[in-house]
Amino acid sequence: MSEELIPADIREFIVNCIDSIAQLEALLLLQREPNAGWSPGEIAGRLYIKEADALEVLERLRGEELVSKSDDTYRFDPKPEERREIVARLADLYARHLIPVTDLVHTKPPRIRAFADAFKLRKDR
Repeated sequence: MSEELIPADIREFIVNCIDSIAQLEALLLLQREPNAGWSPGEIAGRLYIKEADALEVLERLRGEELVSKSDDTYRFDPKPEERREIVARLADLYARHLIPVTDLVHTKPPRIRAFADAFKLRKDR
């Protein structure tokens, strides 16, 4: 049933870019307030997670080029710009179909991420 509810492009985005519900929630929080800068502590407080975990989530999103960092704050800043629309659609889908989206995140094999990361070109190297 979740396959019917989640369009293929959003499914692919989740599989390729989202590793946890905390990461999804952080992305959608930043997306809702695109002009706001968020510290890891603020994200941690809003998501009820440890600050170290929030930092890891934000850095993962930055690695996926979904957020940018300036000083110690993070902002929604997807690259390429077309990703802005897919994240907006994901936010709407998540609000209407929470369980299928969270199921997809939870059932995603972790080795897909590790395998994909092995082939990713890093700007910082």
